[in-house]
Amino acid sequence: MTIGLDYTVWIQLINFFIMIFVLNVLLYKPIMGIIEKRKEQIEVSEREIKELNLTIEQKEARYEEKLRLAKNDALEQKKEIVREGAEAAKGILDAARSEIPRIVEQFESKVAKEVGEARRVLREQSENIAMEIAEKVMGRSIK
Repeated sequence: MTIGLDYTVWIQLINFFIMIFVLNVLLYKPIMGIIEKRKEQIEVSEREIKELNLTIEQKEARYEEKLRLAKNDALEQKKEIVREGAEAAKGILDAARSEIPRIVEQFESKVAKEVGEARRVLREQSENIAMEIAEKVMGRSIK
């Protein structure tokens, strides 16, 4: 059996090119168009993702900076409050120390008055007791 080239080969060749043209128009180009659109959508989405990531990083950096500044401010306020508290405590201690001599002086004068009063009362009582003892010893009234 021999293969010969007759007109059917030419018909099949024309049929092949027509089929390629039809498939190109109906199948290949629409599919390639869809693939190209999806590729463009993916690229647009990737650009948006990169922009959003950049925006997020910038906002995060600003947040971290604000947080750092707030911490520093709080630390400074704490130091100021501690310093003011220490000054107030020092003022209170100084006032108490200045009051101590006055209080001691008042106490000493009060004790001195009470001692004087006690001595006066003891003198009066000792005179009365001495008179009573003398009367009992002598057996008669001395007044």
